[in-house]
Amino acid sequence: MTDVVQRQPHAVLDLASRRAKAVKIERLLRLEERSGHLRLLEVGTGSGGIAHYFGTHPSGRFEVHAVDVVDSRLVTEGFSYQDVAGVELPFPDGCFDLALSNHVIEHVGGDEAQLLHLLELRRILAPGGMAYLAVPNRWMLVEPHYSLAFLSWWPEAWRSGWLRLWRRGSVYDCRPLSRAGVESRLAAAGFGFEQVHAEALRATFEIERPDALLWRLLLRHVPPWLHHAARGAYPTLIYRLWHRTPRGVAQ
Repeated sequence: MTDVVQRQPHAVLDLASRRAKAVKIERLLRLEERSGHLRLLEVGTGSGGIAHYFGTHPSGRFEVHAVDVVDSRLVTEGFSYQDVAGVELPFPDGCFDLALSNHVIEHVGGDEAQLLHLLELRRILAPGGMAYLAVPNRWMLVEPHYSLAFLSWWPEAWRSGWLRLWRRGSVYDCRPLSRAGVESRLAAAGFGFEQVHAEALRATFEIERPDALLWRLLLRHVPPWLHHAARGAYPTLIYRLWHRTPRGVAQ
């Protein structure tokens, strides 16, 4: 079925937050452990802040490309940019060492479009490459794009009505996923993956709020087993991805 919802870009235009996000991505992908020249693609670049961070990195080892369906860039230096019309990517197979999909998959459409987004990420990723994927959890209490509680909890057919009821908009144009939903799509797309929610939480506080009392007195002491038990409840689902042949999917 063709998705007829007009989807908005929802770009984050706070450049300071984009730099902090880029530093976190760098840590989560363990890029300090990788050597040599690295070709990086950011899908859904928004303000351009993340692409700019890597493209102007002091090491000088990142060749950065970025795409988006709407050009919302506030910075343009350090990377090349292309407009795209959908989820297909205008690059040959296996040409990138790194790929970033940061809060993009919930905007691309229905099941088929979301799977195609992941298949395209895998297609352009070179063997031995890594990708970063972040998506809002469907079961988060407050939906972040519209700041409305329970919005993504409802069946899809009811969500726009809930949005209109609270006068936050007319059409709900996002599609957050549960952990099971993300991981089933990743497996079908042929990715190996690891959820890195505990690492991401640590990186967020150490980079952005190292002196926060919540971090110093509580969250830094949460044991690994509790992070694992709560892995489906984190408001943002964050993954490291790599190539893996999917079971039952034709090659």
